Amino acid sequence: MAPVYKIAVIQLHPKPMQPEANFSKAAAFIARASLRGAHLAVLPEYHLTNWVPADPNFVGLCAQWETYLRRYQALAKEHNICIVPGTIVEWHQGARKEEDKLINVAHFIDNKGDILGSYQKKNLWHPERPHLTSSTSAPHTPIPTPLGPVGLLICWDLAFPEAFRELIAHGARLIIIPTFWTLSDCSAYGLALNPRAEALFLESVLTARAFENTCAVVFANAGGRGRAGRGVMRGCRG
Repeated sequence: MAPVYKIAVIQLHPKPMQPEANFSKAAAFIARASLRGAHLAVLPEYHLTNWVPADPNFVGLCAQWETYLRRYQALAKEHNICIVPGTIVEWHQGARKEEDKLINVAHFIDNKGDILGSYQKKNLWHPERPHLTSSTSAPHTPIPTPLGPVGLLICWDLAFPEAFRELIAHGARLIIIPTFWTLSDCSAYGLALNPRAEALFLESVLTARAFENTCAVVFANAGGRGRAGRGVMRGCRG
C-alpha cells in the first residue's frame, strides 16, 4: 500500500518589509501543523518580505537570508516536520558591484533540520527580470526526501511543462511550487475581459500538470486580497 503523507499548505499573507513578523507568524503555523500530524509544511514565495524590490531597504533585508534559513532548520528539528519555507530571496555580493545578485531560492528542509536540496528560480516573471538572477540552464533535479523524490519549482515555472517533464523523467513523484500570484498579474485588457483570468489559468494549468505527469502537485500561494488562487494540492495516480 502506498504511503500517506499529510501536508500543510500555509497561505501566509506577507507583510511588506517585515520579515521578523512574517517569520513569527510562519513559525506559529508550522508548530500548529506539526501538532496536527503534518509531515511537511509549505510556505509561499516571498513570504518574508513580500515583493517590493524598489524599496531602498529591500536588498538589506535579503542579505539576512541565511539567518532565517537557519531558523527554519531549527524549527524543522524542534517540531519534527519537513519544511519548504516558500522562497527566500538571497543577496550575494560579488567582487565588483556589477557582480552583486539577488536570487530567489526554495529549499527542502527535512525533519532533522538538514537542507536536502535547493532550487533557484529559472523562469522569471517580467517584473522580476530587472532585479533577480535566473538559474538559466541549470537542470531540474529531484531531491531525495523522507516523502520520496520531490521536485521544486517556483511560481511562473508552472507555465513551462518541460520543467515538470524533466523532474518526472528523473523520478519525482511530488512537485512543490511556492507562489506569489495575484489577480492583477493579468493585463488591463485581460482583466476587462475576465477579472478572474489569472485564477482560471491557475485552476486549469495546475490540474493539467498533475494529470499529464501523473504526479502530486503542492501549490502554496500567498494569502490576502487579490490572490489568484488558493493553496492547493492536486494529485493524479499513475
